[in-house]
Amino acid sequence: MSALDIGTGFLEATVRTATPLAFAALGECISERAGVINIGLEGSIIAGALGATVAAGVIGVGGGFAVGALAGVAVAAVFALFTVGLKADQIITGTAITMFALGLTGTLYRTIFGTSGVALSTPTTGVVAIPGLSSLPLVGPGLFAQPLATYVVMLLAPFLAWWLQRTHGGLALRAIGEYPEAAVAAGIAPRRVQALAVLFAGGMAGLAGATLVLAQAGTFVEGMSAGRGFIAIAIVVLGRWRPLGVAAAALLFGAANSLQTLFQSMGFTGVPYQLFLALPYVLTLLVLAGASGRAASPAALGKRVG
Repeated sequence: MSALDIGTGFLEATVRTATPLAFAALGECISERAGVINIGLEGSIIAGALGATVAAGVIGVGGGFAVGALAGVAVAAVFALFTVGLKADQIITGTAITMFALGLTGTLYRTIFGTSGVALSTPTTGVVAIPGLSSLPLVGPGLFAQPLATYVVMLLAPFLAWWLQRTHGGLALRAIGEYPEAAVAAGIAPRRVQALAVLFAGGMAGLAGATLVLAQAGTFVEGMSAGRGFIAIAIVVLGRWRPLGVAAAALLFGAANSLQTLFQSMGFTGVPYQLFLALPYVLTLLVLAGASGRAASPAALGKRVG
């Protein structure tokens, strides 16, 4: 295998792996800019994965993505009820919701599909190759021959960056995350904005789960979110709470995850593959440790407002 083939395959795998991470992290970025850290993101991802699996077999792939997003919103709505509505602790509530969602999806999966599971019968999206660009060497297959979900993320990141900086809604959301008292004085309802931001993050996490099933794995596996919700939170920190930075950080984590395949293809068979599987999680710890005390997080992040 030539170096060009290895590089092309690595880039393609990086972008593919980064897509669900980017969905979840971009949603979490909006939530955290409003001052709410959603530790329950993992629960929305796994709920979206199961919802997409069930719906895709009945109403098709498009319906699977829609139901996956709604499932993520449903989990986020519970989180918003307790944290925004009842002002419960965000970390404790998010952790409890994640554990509950992981257990509930496993139970529902076995109830719906039985002990044999869904196997590989779930319909999936195909690759959408952009004519001309997809044939470019190295970057063509990686950037321009991907499922539709990847192109959505590519467009969504700059749109959210524009929305945060250039619109009244984005200004209001940032004000709540930075100076909630000033936002209230300006007539902004902080709890309503925070609730909407959390629901948006839940929907994006649900799309991340749907992408895992409908654009990648083609099946549902219990616990298949595999810590992606927590990785998405680390991605937001690495991206400095800016959508474009978050998208770039998602690519970095996607590359770390794809290294396991690259190393194995290069013949590093003497190294336990579990070490390669651990790379994204090690990177998560390093990012959180390195960003401690230096990342300019929203001033009101994690605080009770209103």
